[in-house]
Amino acid sequence: MGAGCWRNPLLLLAALVLAAKLGHFQRWGGFQEKSMSQKNINSTLKFFIETYNNASNDTYLFGVDKLLRSQMQLTTGVEYMVTVKISRTKCKRNSTESPSCPVQSKKDLQKSLICDFLVYTVPWMNYYQLWNNSCLEA
Repeated sequence: MGAGCWRNPLLLLAALVLAAKLGHFQRWGGFQEKSMSQKNINSTLKFFIETYNNASNDTYLFGVDKLLRSQMQLTTGVEYMVTVKISRTKCKRNSTESPSCPVQSKKDLQKSLICDFLVYTVPWMNYYQLWNNSCLEA
């Protein structure tokens, strides 16, 4: 048996150890309070509100009213755990109005929710996936 026989198993072992260490490193520290770049927060919030509105059966669209909290974690992409206040707007579903709709001013139509959501994104590939969300009336 020559030294060449051991090269492949050792290479495999080294690759497994490296993969295990990288996997541990990627989640080291968990979610952290870090300020997101304006571009990343805007695209993440846009993705969330579009997903929320597509799943909602409300007559009116909702818009992000206020960012309350954001945390991030680096993995194979970036995970954002975000808390926002969303409010019903004056824009009706399927309208051709501008995407920046004003908040509903009629007292009987006003509605706000506090939403927590978890988005996985690979920003450099423009890939977003909503992993979890829950909203409660504000």
